[in-house]
Amino acid sequence: MKQRRIGTRTVSAIGLGAMPMSVREHNDEERGLRTIKRALDEGVTLIDTADAYSPDEATFGHNEVLVAKALEEYGAGPDDVLVATKGGHTRRGTDWELDGTPAYLRRACLASMQRLGVEQIALYQHHRPDPQVDYAETVGGLKALLDEGLIAAAGLSNANPEQIRLAHRELGDGLVAVQNQFSPAFLSSRDEIDLCAELGLAFLAWSPLGGMSRAGDLGSEWEAFGKVATKHGISPQQACLAWELSLSEAMIPIPGASRPESVADSAAAVHVELDDEDRALLTS
Repeated sequence: MKQRRIGTRTVSAIGLGAMPMSVREHNDEERGLRTIKRALDEGVTLIDTADAYSPDEATFGHNEVLVAKALEEYGAGPDDVLVATKGGHTRRGTDWELDGTPAYLRRACLASMQRLGVEQIALYQHHRPDPQVDYAETVGGLKALLDEGLIAAAGLSNANPEQIRLAHRELGDGLVAVQNQFSPAFLSSRDEIDLCAELGLAFLAWSPLGGMSRAGDLGSEWEAFGKVATKHGISPQQACLAWELSLSEAMIPIPGASRPESVADSAAAVHVELDDEDRALLTS
């Protein structure tokens, strides 16, 4: 497994987005556990979760508990796998809401620590800007968590360049990552990728496959990836992830998965070497 950097740590160049294992009305826990363990078998050492990844308010924290259980059963500790979680989203019934206040972030962080069974969260990310709370105040909440030692490093999610620069000024080396949506169907985070490279931050791409079906029914927007996949004898999903990795050393895609076969396919993308012809086709 090829490696990339998040702060002072090195992790697998492709991570696992654990969200799909927990947000359905009915979730297959045993399959979820197998999926996480298969990711570890494939050399994945970055797992992204969040407290709000659950079917509803009553099951808040479902995904963190699942990840913790899989790691314990596998025998993998905090030094083996970087578990990145998030706080700032809340659930009211099945609705998603926001709370970016420092007081809430601290409560959420403590609850995540308990669910994950750790004394310090390796990477704690603010989930999404709360329009009711000044962003500088939210960043101050992250700084307080760093200063208290509850988290080893901080990250942002769904942040724009202005917010990233503000957080970088306030948190310094404590800020190590930005997690935004990016895929061939969602290219608007290119500025954030470039800024992360400039500031020495990792860019974690969520939904990096952009809804690409694994059933083989590729729409016209994926035609080029299908051509590259055929050329290399790989899946279109691997072609997509390999292309994203080629865009920047800051890039770490975190494709979501809920089946062992999917995570194994994604992890294998690190071995795909695209040539100039491939990259020209995929960026045209």
